[in-house]
Amino acid sequence: MSTLLILALGSNRFSGTLPSDLGRGMQNLEEFYIGGNNLSGFISPSISNSSRLRILDIAYNSFTGPIPQSLGNLEQLELLNLQMNNFFSDSSLSFLTYLTSCRNLREVGFAENPLDGVLPASIGNFSDTLQIFYGENCKLKGIIPEEIGNLTGVAKMTLSNNELIGHIPKTVLGMLNLQELYLDSNKIEGTIPDAICNLKNLGALDLSGNQFSGSVPPCLGNVTSLRKLYLAYNSLNWSLPSSLGSLEDLIELDASSNLLSRQIPQEIGNLRAAALIDLSKNDFSGEMPSTIGGLDKLTKLSLAHNRLEGPIPDSFGKMLALEVLELSFNNLSGEIPKPLEALKNLKYLNISLNKLSGEIPTGGPFANATGQSFLSNDALCGDSKFHVPPCVVKSTKRSKRKKAILALYVLLGVGLLFLALALAYVFLRLRKKKKNAGQADVTLVKGHERISYYELEQATEGFSESNLLGSGSFSMVYKGMLRDGTLLAAKVFNVQLEGAFKSFDTECEMLRNLRHRNLTKVITSCSNLDFRALVLEYMPNGTLEKWLYSHNFFLDMLQRLNIMIDVASAMDYLHNGYSTHVVHCDLKPSNVLLDQDMVGHVSDFGIAKLLGAGEAFVQTRTIATIGYIAPEYGQDGIVSTSCDVYSFGILMMETFTRMRPSDEIFTGDLSIRRWVSDSFPSEIHKVVDANLVQPVDEQTDAKMQYMLSIMELALSCTVVIPDARINMEDALSTLKKIKLQFVNSRH
Repeated sequence: MSTLLILALGSNRFSGTLPSDLGRGMQNLEEFYIGGNNLSGFISPSISNSSRLRILDIAYNSFTGPIPQSLGNLEQLELLNLQMNNFFSDSSLSFLTYLTSCRNLREVGFAENPLDGVLPASIGNFSDTLQIFYGENCKLKGIIPEEIGNLTGVAKMTLSNNELIGHIPKTVLGMLNLQELYLDSNKIEGTIPDAICNLKNLGALDLSGNQFSGSVPPCLGNVTSLRKLYLAYNSLNWSLPSSLGSLEDLIELDASSNLLSRQIPQEIGNLRAAALIDLSKNDFSGEMPSTIGGLDKLTKLSLAHNRLEGPIPDSFGKMLALEVLELSFNNLSGEIPKPLEALKNLKYLNISLNKLSGEIPTGGPFANATGQSFLSNDALCGDSKFHVPPCVVKSTKRSKRKKAILALYVLLGVGLLFLALALAYVFLRLRKKKKNAGQADVTLVKGHERISYYELEQATEGFSESNLLGSGSFSMVYKGMLRDGTLLAAKVFNVQLEGAFKSFDTECEMLRNLRHRNLTKVITSCSNLDFRALVLEYMPNGTLEKWLYSHNFFLDMLQRLNIMIDVASAMDYLHNGYSTHVVHCDLKPSNVLLDQDMVGHVSDFGIAKLLGAGEAFVQTRTIATIGYIAPEYGQDGIVSTSCDVYSFGILMMETFTRMRPSDEIFTGDLSIRRWVSDSFPSEIHKVVDANLVQPVDEQTDAKMQYMLSIMELALSCTVVIPDARINMEDALSTLKKIKLQFVNSRH
């Protein structure tokens, strides 16, 4: 061992502890890799006996105890990675002081450890060789020391998700080589110092989620190296400086959730490289700059929740890369521009809660749009699928002709009434005959041919067990194939069970008028005295439950995120996009079906509830699946849309942890929500599905940040008090934002 130079044991499944005399007998060791295992225990101070160590990587384990001060004796040390463990420290983080003796140190990472201390002034004593400094999510407290300005060689510094207070020191101007600075999700206050504008190499600046006030420094427009600028969730006010238009290479600008006001500057149209611009939830007024239409690389534009007025510029139709356009909650007026039909890549459009008028276009992205995109624009008209009145065609004919046409309509209406009565009589006679004969018939959906009970039986091979796809409380679902090769899923209700008839009737009532791409499509229904079945669109990829828990299947992070967005879209439609609020009441992985393209569809409305006009909740004795059920539903039978939000939060936790809420580890007071909450945020890596964040994955750190955002949303969905839960619309919006940031981070 004394001649060993490199020891690489990373990314395995080793467990246990390291030797108490670690380092002894390995005096020539230069590189030591044991990251990505299940090791625990302390790191012995004797490790400094390997005095020639240049690289020490022990990240992604469960080591605990203090970080050895003896690491400061490793004079040749160049890289130290201690991230994602359970190390603690004294309040002054003295290990950092000792590490300043390592004059060759290029990278130090201690992120994701519960250090609970204050950054020492000695941080400024690191040598000029230090380039990367990772210290996010460590419970760091206190102020950022002024001595940080001495780190002239640092190119990347992350101190996100801590509890830092005070101001950004003006001495930061000394960090002349800084390319990325992440201070998001702290409690830093005051103004953004002009000193940052001296950092001419700065490419990414994230100050979001703090308590900054005052104006956005106009001098930021001089930092032409900026590619990403995040200022969201602060209290910045005044106007957005027009000088930001000089940032011609800026890719992402997020200044949402501030107090910015006045007009959006025309110069924003100079951000030719921008892929994301989010100025939502501010107090901007005036008209939207038409110059934005020249941003042909823009994929997301959000100007929602402002006081913008005037028309939507025709030039917006030139942003052909646009995927998300969010303009809701403003005072926009005029017609929806026809040129927007050219936005072939647009996947999400929301112009609700404005004062728009005229006909809703039907071409391009509007062909797949729903009424949810146009809510509360009282003067809009168009296709009935948008839940708006039809457009009135102004006639130039004389009054006499109008009266003649009206008389014709009246006569036609009377004729149709008699015809309907005659057909009803015939139908009732036929129905009576068929009931006596015991033969099942089918209630048809327009566009589908009649299908008999015999054909349904043939299609499923006599409802063979080999075709069984799944079963529920009141029904069994079989795969079937019609003679023409059409695949279907037949949901057959067990009429012997009490409640089966009610479940069938409820599901028919719910699905008769509901239309959404993420709801299971019902082709038709089959019913007689002793048989009840729904004929559903076949979903070849089965249930989300199958993909989560079968060893032969795997969903990556983006697929899981997409499915959650699909489910959230469906639930938002049920809660907000239909004339009557619908509560699903039984959201869980087995009720999420996946089609050929892995698009999620919510199914099984057997115990769903309708909320009447003005009703916030109803009471019921029907109990949903234990583990997913909201507290107020389980205890008092109170059903509201908040119950679905709670179930959705549990569904998200299960999807990304791959742990059932009914798992045997959840006993007593420990539930899946408590488990996730207790691990949030510093130990979230311990609950996340290990298959999603492999230690060898270069994007693991980034994935964990997005996982934190996902779990934070899930916890917001599952708070005990129903009124304190986030609503489905906001949950959907948050998920889409997480997805957009995740996708962009991979490029």
